[in-house]
Amino acid sequence: MLLNTSNHLAQKIGGDRLKVLVTDKIAEEALDLLKEKHDVIFSEFSGEELLKEIHKYHALIVRSRTKVTKEVIEEGGNLKVIGRAGVGVDNIDIGSATEKGIAVVYSPRGSTFSVAELAIGHMISLARHLTYADRSMKEGKWEKKKLKGTELYRKTLGFIGSGRIGGEVAKRAHCFGMKTIAYDPYLPKDIAEKMGIELTSLDTVLKNSDFITIHALLTDETKGMIDEKALDKMKGTAFIINCARGGIIDEKALYKALKEKKIAGAALDVFEQEPPIKSPLLSLENIVFTPHIGASTKEAQIRSGVITAEQVMKVLDRQAPDFIVNKEVLEGKK
Repeated sequence: MLLNTSNHLAQKIGGDRLKVLVTDKIAEEALDLLKEKHDVIFSEFSGEELLKEIHKYHALIVRSRTKVTKEVIEEGGNLKVIGRAGVGVDNIDIGSATEKGIAVVYSPRGSTFSVAELAIGHMISLARHLTYADRSMKEGKWEKKKLKGTELYRKTLGFIGSGRIGGEVAKRAHCFGMKTIAYDPYLPKDIAEKMGIELTSLDTVLKNSDFITIHALLTDETKGMIDEKALDKMKGTAFIINCARGGIIDEKALYKALKEKKIAGAALDVFEQEPPIKSPLLSLENIVFTPHIGASTKEAQIRSGVITAEQVMKVLDRQAPDFIVNKEVLEGKK
């Protein structure tokens, strides 16, 4: 299926070298691929700079730093495609892009293994107090008796959202002998069964899980869904991990639950505000942090960049991309 080419770019696409703007750092392999057919500019434009420059370009590639707002899209009169080198697209105004007939493509598979491994790493760290143990030893302490942990074996791991990344986490959890359950209203039962995951309600996940890991997109539906009421339903011995998107957990409610030891601990790779400057969570001992590094591996960066470059090039060549967020821009779907 070809993309709708009713706009002024129709006569240019498929032949001329077009201009591609990359505003966040992506893998050199991806840049080299793009440069084979198009003129590529890398510049970390943001805010007013991006608004002034975007009209010169036919494609824009970003990661999470750049905010592709309605204003940016309106100023991008030549834009045909926006590429997100990663999974989450909450930094792109999808509605405005769709109205303008601009395809939004992404790389959902690029960081799958890296994020899954980080979630497992956080689980082990929480279970065995690894970050506290490391810090205390560097302070000259020997707190062996204080650092009694818990096994993952035979524990229940609950998922809130369980797509590609959740499936990879489940595979690894099964190797530890864990039971896996999930709340995901969009996951077909037969797919869940293949993953070895039992689909259930959100309440059941909250009440029965020893560990909860979040792998959902940030939407109006999921924003703040882990609030005080949800946290109150968790076991006092349970841990919660978020390597998905900040904002799914209400951080004020999480602070209260951790401060009052209503739950055993938490691990966050993502935050409502990044970086989480002056967040009260930073003062607590029973929480582990990483600075949004879920996709920050050499392998994931190469995969994400190359997949995104391939999708952008397909659109510029008037071909239907494999990974598109707003399918309405495809011919016949508008």
